[in-house]
Amino acid sequence: MTTERDEDYLKIIASIVEEKGYAKVKDVAKELELGPSTVTGMFKKLDKEGYIHYEKYGGVTLTEKGMEIARKTREKYSMLKDFLMHLGIDEKTAEEDACKIEHILNPTTAQTLKKFVEFTDKEDESRIWIEHFRYFVQTGEYIRCCPENRNTCPVHGKKVE
Repeated sequence: MTTERDEDYLKIIASIVEEKGYAKVKDVAKELELGPSTVTGMFKKLDKEGYIHYEKYGGVTLTEKGMEIARKTREKYSMLKDFLMHLGIDEKTAEEDACKIEHILNPTTAQTLKKFVEFTDKEDESRIWIEHFRYFVQTGEYIRCCPENRNTCPVHGKKVE
């Protein structure tokens, strides 16, 4: 069982390894804004638990087990960030919140939110009500587009009821 901290490290290591082919203590320390000794201690722990391949003063890579956890954590993070941004949350806040939520989210909830994001990305009607929701968040006003009415929808320029 991994901890929140383990997942953060594995996610960061995966990103660095994708870019450079390996990760070093200084790379992870810089990314997480930690001291090298703290990162070295965590590398030893992750190596002992079988999540990374670590050699003192060398580069670190992920084991299959570590890659799987990093992949799942990154997927949850990405989905949560997308979900929050769909709701109109600014990108910086969505990133911060997604990083916190990714560790505690029930897998069933994560799958449902993922389907929600996919659904709202594909269906024109879903996009309309998402845009209306964002308008409601900003103004507190509920709007409903209706072609039969003469009033204009403030979101789409369509007629509203």
